[in-house]
Amino acid sequence: MLGVFSALEVSASGLSAERIRMNTTASNLANARTTRTAQGGPFRRLDPVFEAVGLDRLRGLPSMQRGVSLVRVSKIQEDQRPGTMVYDPSHPDANGQGYVTYPNVNAVEEMVNMITATRAYEAGVTSINSIKQMARSALEIGR
Repeated sequence: MLGVFSALEVSASGLSAERIRMNTTASNLANARTTRTAQGGPFRRLDPVFEAVGLDRLRGLPSMQRGVSLVRVSKIQEDQRPGTMVYDPSHPDANGQGYVTYPNVNAVEEMVNMITATRAYEAGVTSINSIKQMARSALEIGR
């Protein structure tokens, strides 16, 4: 059976991963018009990659808790889709033909990602509150 502390740890790992996703999405939106970065070229949108990490693997837990996993961000990778070419010969980053390459950030897609991350975060908070209430109820039974 999954213990209270393990359940809290699982929920907290989800909150942490969604916070990273929200921060990454905010960074993408903030750089949606950045045509020049320190690495050269336009900003490339970033995506966090989530992975499930089994508690049994991390903690050497008994077999009854196998299948219970934490969420971790394994890496944050650049989106390889091409940027948008816009004709603007007066822009300082325009190429020889007068086109500027803008980041591959789509504001609508980023807003959907932000809403999804927010909903997942809210679900995690609700889960933690439910776990806390169950623990309180269990303690009351023991009185």
